Amino acid sequence: IPSFVLPQIAALERQIFDFLGYQWAPILANFLHIMAVILGIFGTIQYRSKYLIMYAVWLVLWVGWNAFIICFYLEVGHLSQDRDFIMTFNTSLHRSWWMENGPGCLVTPVLNSRLAPEDHHVITVSGCLLDYQYIEVLSSAAQIFLALFGFVYACYVSKVFLEEEDSFDFIGGFDSYGYQAPQKTSHLQLQPLYT
Repeated sequence: IPSFVLPQIAALERQIFDFLGYQWAPILANFLHIMAVILGIFGTIQYRSKYLIMYAVWLVLWVGWNAFIICFYLEVGHLSQDRDFIMTFNTSLHRSWWMENGPGCLVTPVLNSRLAPEDHHVITVSGCLLDYQYIEVLSSAAQIFLALFGFVYACYVSKVFLEEEDSFDFIGGFDSYGYQAPQKTSHLQLQPLYT
């Protein structure tokens, strides 16, 4: 169980900051990850290898999702944060919460800007100790590290559970010889009683 605590805390932390930034795609992915971690915990407690195998498969997808987030924020290939609103399902212009609230960031509103759509304002962000892209990349890299550890754990524990299931033997079970009744060890001779 302790191996599930850190990934659960990291997923909840990420879920909170994605909610604050209205990042709908990561919110959905984080929710699915939290559910998978809960099923992994259940599989470990209840000795269910199928749940652990499902958790391991999910972790492969989770690593892929986090690799995509790293590529998105580093603008690898044709991905662009200014052009693509993948994280919000193209429903809003919101960005990462860390963009305005990163460590040391100073946010200055730009008044009377013609670039701002209705009900939005333009801001400038300066003085950040670490840009929001790198905070998101570090968060995704930590998720990948935890997922790799969880994958190894899930594979090992499910293998142990499957071996235990295969080695289980009940009376007359998987023996190569048939069931034999126990032999009497008593030398007493039974006599019928007459009344």
